[in-house]
Amino acid sequence: MNKISVYIIAFNEADKIRDAINSVLWADEIIVADSNSQDNTAALAEELGAKVVQIPFKSFGDLRNRAMAACTHDWIFSLDADERCTPEARDEILACLSNPQADAYYVPRKNYFMGRWIRYSGFYPDYRQPQLFKKGTLVFREDDPVHEEFTINTQRPVGYFRHAIWQMPFKRLDELMHKANKYSTLGADKLVLNNRRPCSVWTALTHGLWSFFHTYFLKRGILDGWPGFIIALYNFESTFYKYAKFYELHIKATPPASPPLKRVS
Repeated sequence: MNKISVYIIAFNEADKIRDAINSVLWADEIIVADSNSQDNTAALAEELGAKVVQIPFKSFGDLRNRAMAACTHDWIFSLDADERCTPEARDEILACLSNPQADAYYVPRKNYFMGRWIRYSGFYPDYRQPQLFKKGTLVFREDDPVHEEFTINTQRPVGYFRHAIWQMPFKRLDELMHKANKYSTLGADKLVLNNRRPCSVWTALTHGLWSFFHTYFLKRGILDGWPGFIIALYNFESTFYKYAKFYELHIKATPPASPPLKRVS
Protein backbone atom coordinates (compact mmCIF):
# COMPACT_ATOMS: atom_id res chain seq x y z
CA MET A 1 0.00 0.00 0.00
CA ASN A 2 1.14 3.54 -0.74
CA LYS A 3 2.14 5.57 2.30
CA ILE A 4 0.29 8.79 3.06
CA SER A 5 1.08 12.14 4.66
CA VAL A 6 -1.60 14.38 6.14
CA TYR A 7 -1.03 18.11 6.36
CA ILE A 8 -3.10 20.45 8.53
CA ILE A 9 -2.79 24.23 8.24
CA ALA A 10 -3.30 26.05 11.52
CA PHE A 11 -3.14 29.40 13.25
CA ASN A 12 -4.30 29.75 16.85
CA GLU A 13 -6.32 26.54 16.65
CA ALA A 14 -5.66 25.17 20.14
CA ASP A 15 -9.34 24.41 20.63
CA LYS A 16 -9.56 22.42 17.37
CA ILE A 17 -6.18 20.91 16.57
CA ARG A 18 -6.46 17.95 18.96
CA ASP A 19 -9.67 16.63 17.38
CA ALA A 20 -8.30 17.19 13.87
CA ILE A 21 -5.11 15.24 14.57
CA ASN A 22 -6.92 12.48 16.45
CA SER A 23 -9.06 11.88 13.36
CA VAL A 24 -5.99 11.12 11.18
CA LEU A 25 -3.80 9.10 13.55
CA TRP A 26 -4.09 6.28 11.01
CA ALA A 27 -1.83 8.21 8.58
CA ASP A 28 1.88 7.42 8.15
CA GLU A 29 2.82 11.06 8.78
CA ILE A 30 1.03 14.13 10.14
CA ILE A 31 2.38 17.59 9.31
CA VAL A 32 0.95 20.66 11.05
CA ALA A 33 1.78 23.79 9.08
CA ASP A 34 1.59 26.41 11.81
CA SER A 35 1.89 30.13 11.09
CA ASN A 36 3.47 31.07 14.42
CA SER A 37 0.38 30.60 16.53
CA GLN A 38 0.24 32.65 19.71
CA ASP A 39 -1.54 29.92 21.67
CA ASN A 40 -0.38 26.34 22.34
CA THR A 41 -1.40 24.90 18.96
CA ALA A 42 2.14 23.76 18.16
CA ALA A 43 2.72 22.20 21.59
CA LEU A 44 -0.55 20.24 21.42
CA ALA A 45 0.27 19.02 17.90
CA GLU A 46 3.71 17.78 18.94
CA GLU A 47 2.23 16.13 22.03
CA LEU A 48 0.02 14.05 19.71
CA GLY A 49 2.97 13.02 17.53
CA ALA A 50 2.58 15.46 14.66
CA LYS A 51 5.55 17.17 13.06
CA VAL A 52 5.16 20.95 13.28
CA VAL A 53 6.66 23.20 10.59
CA GLN A 54 6.49 26.96 11.04
CA ILE A 55 5.47 28.81 7.88
CA PRO A 56 4.91 32.59 8.09
CA PHE A 57 1.59 33.43 6.46
CA LYS A 58 1.84 35.24 3.13
CA SER A 59 -1.16 33.76 1.36
CA PHE A 60 -3.15 30.53 1.53
CA GLY A 61 -1.71 29.46 -1.81
CA ASP A 62 1.87 29.85 -0.57
CA LEU A 63 1.00 28.19 2.74
CA ARG A 64 -0.47 25.10 1.08
CA ASN A 65 2.42 24.73 -1.38
CA ARG A 66 4.96 24.86 1.45
CA ALA A 67 2.94 22.48 3.59
CA MET A 68 2.84 19.95 0.74
CA ALA A 69 6.60 20.34 0.26
CA ALA A 70 7.09 19.34 3.91
CA CYS A 71 5.27 16.03 3.33
CA THR A 72 7.60 13.09 2.71
CA HIS A 73 5.26 10.43 1.31
CA ASP A 74 3.91 9.92 -2.20
CA TRP A 75 0.28 10.56 -1.29
CA ILE A 76 -1.11 13.55 0.61
CA PHE A 77 -4.39 14.12 2.41
CA SER A 78 -5.24 17.74 3.16
CA LEU A 79 -7.23 18.41 6.32
CA ASP A 80 -8.06 21.83 7.76
CA ALA A 81 -8.06 22.37 11.51
CA ASP A 82 -11.86 22.66 11.53
CA GLU A 83 -12.29 19.36 9.67
CA ARG A 84 -12.51 15.81 11.01
CA CYS A 85 -11.92 12.61 9.08
CA THR A 86 -14.60 9.99 9.63
CA PRO A 87 -14.09 6.21 9.92
CA GLU A 88 -15.89 5.76 6.61
CA ALA A 89 -13.69 8.30 4.82
CA ARG A 90 -10.57 6.75 6.40
CA ASP A 91 -11.50 3.31 5.12
CA GLU A 92 -12.23 4.67 1.64
CA ILE A 93 -8.88 6.49 1.56
CA LEU A 94 -6.93 3.41 2.65
CA ALA A 95 -8.75 1.20 0.14
CA CYS A 96 -7.99 3.75 -2.57
CA LEU A 97 -4.28 3.76 -1.72
CA SER A 98 -4.11 0.03 -2.38
CA ASN A 99 -5.03 0.57 -6.03
CA PRO A 100 -5.45 4.25 -6.99
CA GLN A 101 -7.60 4.84 -10.05
CA ALA A 102 -6.81 8.58 -10.17
CA ASP A 103 -4.08 10.97 -9.08
CA ALA A 104 -6.42 13.36 -7.24
CA TYR A 105 -9.75 12.98 -5.46
CA TYR A 106 -12.43 15.35 -4.21
CA VAL A 107 -13.84 14.50 -0.80
CA PRO A 108 -17.38 15.55 0.23
CA ARG A 109 -17.82 17.45 3.49
CA LYS A 110 -20.70 17.54 5.95
CA ASN A 111 -20.83 20.88 7.76
CA TYR A 112 -21.95 20.91 11.40
CA PHE A 113 -23.23 24.23 12.74
CA MET A 114 -25.54 25.25 15.58
CA GLY A 115 -26.09 21.64 16.59
CA ARG A 116 -27.06 20.21 13.22
CA TRP A 117 -25.80 18.96 9.87
CA ILE A 118 -26.32 21.70 7.30
CA ARG A 119 -27.87 19.75 4.43
CA TYR A 120 -28.60 22.74 2.17
CA SER A 121 -27.26 26.33 1.86
CA GLY A 122 -24.67 25.04 -0.63
CA PHE A 123 -22.96 23.25 2.28
CA TYR A 124 -23.25 19.69 1.00
CA PRO A 125 -21.34 18.00 -0.57
CA ASP A 126 -19.24 21.19 -0.25
CA TYR A 127 -16.15 20.08 -2.18
CA ARG A 128 -13.13 22.35 -1.89
CA GLN A 129 -9.87 21.60 -3.74
CA PRO A 130 -8.96 17.89 -4.11
CA GLN A 131 -8.04 16.69 -0.63
CA LEU A 132 -6.42 13.37 -1.50
CA PHE A 133 -3.79 13.50 -4.21
CA LYS A 134 -0.44 12.20 -5.35
CA LYS A 135 2.42 14.50 -4.42
CA GLY A 136 3.18 16.93 -7.25
CA THR A 137 -0.32 16.68 -8.71
CA LEU A 138 -1.71 19.81 -7.04
CA VAL A 139 -0.08 23.25 -7.28
CA PHE A 140 -1.57 26.41 -5.82
CA ARG A 141 -1.21 29.95 -7.09
CA GLU A 142 1.45 31.43 -4.81
CA ASP A 143 0.07 34.95 -4.45
CA ASP A 144 -3.58 33.97 -3.96
CA PRO A 145 -4.66 35.42 -0.60
CA VAL A 146 -7.96 33.51 -0.24
CA HIS A 147 -10.14 30.93 -2.06
CA GLU A 148 -6.87 29.84 -3.57
CA GLU A 149 -6.74 28.84 -7.22
CA PHE A 150 -4.95 25.62 -8.13
CA THR A 151 -3.72 23.57 -11.06
CA ILE A 152 -4.10 19.80 -11.29
CA ASN A 153 -1.10 18.33 -13.12
CA THR A 154 -2.35 14.99 -14.39
CA GLN A 155 -3.90 13.54 -17.52
CA ARG A 156 -6.05 11.15 -15.50
CA PRO A 157 -9.62 12.12 -14.59
CA VAL A 158 -10.13 13.42 -11.06
CA GLY A 159 -11.98 11.02 -8.76
CA TYR A 160 -14.76 11.66 -6.24
CA PHE A 161 -15.16 9.95 -2.89
CA ARG A 162 -18.48 8.67 -1.66
CA HIS A 163 -17.95 9.06 2.08
CA ALA A 164 -17.78 12.50 3.67
CA ILE A 165 -15.59 14.09 6.31
CA TRP A 166 -16.98 16.56 8.85
CA GLN A 167 -16.31 20.28 8.95
CA MET A 168 -17.10 22.64 11.83
CA PRO A 169 -16.86 25.99 9.99
CA PHE A 170 -18.11 28.15 12.87
CA LYS A 171 -17.79 26.94 16.45
CA ARG A 172 -19.77 29.93 17.72
CA LEU A 173 -21.45 32.97 16.20
CA ASP A 174 -18.58 35.22 17.23
CA GLU A 175 -16.27 33.02 15.13
CA LEU A 176 -18.62 33.43 12.18
CA MET A 177 -18.44 37.20 12.57
CA HIS A 178 -14.66 37.06 12.85
CA LYS A 179 -14.42 35.00 9.66
CA ALA A 180 -16.71 37.40 7.79
CA ASN A 181 -14.33 40.22 8.70
CA LYS A 182 -11.19 38.20 7.92
CA TYR A 183 -12.31 36.80 4.57
CA SER A 184 -13.83 40.06 3.34
CA THR A 185 -10.41 41.66 3.91
CA LEU A 186 -8.62 38.87 2.05
CA GLY A 187 -11.26 39.06 -0.69
CA ALA A 188 -10.61 42.78 -1.11
CA ASP A 189 -6.89 42.05 -1.40
CA LYS A 190 -7.66 39.50 -4.12
CA LEU A 191 -9.69 42.08 -6.07
CA VAL A 192 -6.64 44.37 -5.94
CA LEU A 193 -4.41 41.50 -7.08
CA ASN A 194 -6.72 40.81 -10.04
CA ASN A 195 -6.73 44.50 -11.03
CA ARG A 196 -10.47 44.85 -10.62
CA ARG A 197 -11.98 48.30 -11.00
CA PRO A 198 -13.68 49.84 -7.95
CA CYS A 199 -17.45 49.54 -7.98
CA SER A 200 -20.31 51.68 -6.73
CA VAL A 201 -22.16 51.06 -3.48
CA TRP A 202 -25.05 49.70 -5.53
CA THR A 203 -22.83 47.11 -7.19
CA ALA A 204 -21.51 46.02 -3.79
CA LEU A 205 -25.06 45.84 -2.45
CA THR A 206 -26.25 43.89 -5.49
CA HIS A 207 -23.43 41.35 -5.11
CA GLY A 208 -24.24 40.97 -1.42
CA LEU A 209 -27.98 40.56 -1.99
CA TRP A 210 -27.38 38.04 -4.76
CA SER A 211 -25.13 36.05 -2.44
CA PHE A 212 -27.92 35.99 0.18
CA PHE A 213 -30.60 35.06 -2.38
CA HIS A 214 -28.41 32.37 -3.93
CA THR A 215 -27.70 30.77 -0.54
CA TYR A 216 -31.10 31.11 1.08
CA PHE A 217 -33.38 30.36 -1.85
CA LEU A 218 -31.52 28.77 -4.78
CA LYS A 219 -29.37 26.60 -2.48
CA ARG A 220 -32.43 26.04 -0.25
CA GLY A 221 -30.85 27.42 2.91
CA ILE A 222 -34.37 28.24 4.00
CA LEU A 223 -34.73 24.51 4.79
CA ASP A 224 -31.84 24.73 7.26
CA GLY A 225 -33.80 26.87 9.71
CA TRP A 226 -31.89 29.33 11.90
CA PRO A 227 -28.46 28.16 10.66
CA GLY A 228 -29.52 28.57 7.01
CA PHE A 229 -30.60 32.18 7.52
CA ILE A 230 -27.44 33.01 9.45
CA ILE A 231 -25.21 31.45 6.78
CA ALA A 232 -27.03 33.42 4.06
CA LEU A 233 -26.61 36.62 6.08
CA TYR A 234 -22.93 35.76 6.61
CA ASN A 235 -22.48 35.43 2.84
CA PHE A 236 -24.19 38.78 2.31
CA GLU A 237 -21.93 40.55 4.80
CA SER A 238 -18.73 38.86 3.57
CA THR A 239 -19.53 39.78 -0.03
CA PHE A 240 -20.72 43.34 0.62
CA TYR A 241 -17.77 44.24 2.85
CA LYS A 242 -15.32 42.68 0.42
CA TYR A 243 -16.31 45.28 -2.16
CA ALA A 244 -16.59 48.04 0.46
CA LYS A 245 -13.07 47.32 1.70
CA PHE A 246 -11.83 47.19 -1.89
CA TYR A 247 -13.28 50.66 -2.45
CA GLU A 248 -11.63 51.87 0.76
CA LEU A 249 -8.27 50.54 -0.45
CA HIS A 250 -8.72 52.26 -3.81
CA ILE A 251 -9.50 55.73 -2.48
CA LYS A 252 -6.73 55.48 0.14
CA ALA A 253 -8.76 57.54 2.57
CA THR A 254 -6.84 59.55 5.15
CA PRO A 255 -8.18 61.82 7.90
CA PRO A 256 -7.84 65.58 7.49
CA ALA A 257 -4.62 67.13 8.70
CA SER A 258 -4.54 68.24 12.33
CA PRO A 259 -1.89 70.99 12.69
CA PRO A 260 -0.86 72.17 16.14
CA LEU A 261 -3.34 74.69 17.48
CA LYS A 262 -2.17 77.49 19.75
CA ARG A 263 -4.09 80.15 21.59
CA VAL A 264 -4.57 83.24 19.52
CA SER A 265 -3.25 86.26 21.42
